[in-house]
Amino acid sequence: MNDSITSFVGIDVAKDSLDVCILPEKTHYQVSYNEKGIKQLVSKLPDVGACLIIVEATGRYEKRVVVELAAIGHFVSIANPRHVHHFGKAMGSLAKTDRIDAELIALYGQHVRPRTLAKQHEKQTELQQLVTRRRQLIDLRTAENNRQELLTSKLVQKSIQKIIDMLQKQIKSIEKEIAKLLDSDDHWKAKAEIIESIPGVGMVTVISLLSSLPELGILNRQEISALVGLAPFNHDSGRFRGKRSIWGGRASVRSNLHMAALAARRCNPVIKAFAKRLEAQGKPFKVVNVACMRKLLVILNTLVKTNSRWNPNYAQNQLD
Repeated sequence: MNDSITSFVGIDVAKDSLDVCILPEKTHYQVSYNEKGIKQLVSKLPDVGACLIIVEATGRYEKRVVVELAAIGHFVSIANPRHVHHFGKAMGSLAKTDRIDAELIALYGQHVRPRTLAKQHEKQTELQQLVTRRRQLIDLRTAENNRQELLTSKLVQKSIQKIIDMLQKQIKSIEKEIAKLLDSDDHWKAKAEIIESIPGVGMVTVISLLSSLPELGILNRQEISALVGLAPFNHDSGRFRGKRSIWGGRASVRSNLHMAALAARRCNPVIKAFAKRLEAQGKPFKVVNVACMRKLLVILNTLVKTNSRWNPNYAQNQLD
């Protein structure tokens, strides 16, 4: 995003429609949220590279239009609804309609200039959907396993076991498709090899990072930590010094980094030494693990950025 940006487009996404506002012209229009409507939207937008398009996150309804616009080459940003809401309150906006929301989103983009999405791989959406489906199936399998442990009826247990077996087959099938998709692309393949070379990082974490964190290796250490939600925020006022804490970010990535950090504290010499140093300072377990997650993420980001494999000495220099 650069000085070529002259227009700001706010899109309020509903299940069946898209309300659009273009600033500074204050042009308003609505299109249906389908293939025909998206084509109409594209035809009415300013030139590629001349506008910043801001779409409010709406629980994945926004995914289709974001992918379509980004694929064309537009600068697209997904705005946190809470941020837009607070921005609206600060601007004194109290009324709420889809038309007003679209204009508010455009104003938010004009004044805040939120970070745009990283350029995504052409098969990124397919990988994300496969990884999400795998996670959903695993959650269902866990729920059935928990139910089975609490029941005594053999008939019910047998019924549950059939569901578990079916879910297990589905999970294996999805995992094969994920492996095939990663193996079909040299860029993903090389990136996966770099990530997996780090002790403590397994294939599940590799898949999570490739699907949910395409910005890995593009941003600096502060930006990538904030994006994932591992950057500590201050809580100070006057003489009061509150506890630093993490907040927001991408929960699915954090969840996988949590497990990777636990493994790294046992088998990764750099993370292990770092964790012991914090423990010696009396830091609580959770604080130590979050710090290890952040350091592991910084190492991952640096190795991908420099196209380097794991090297303990090099990794230690990144932490110092």
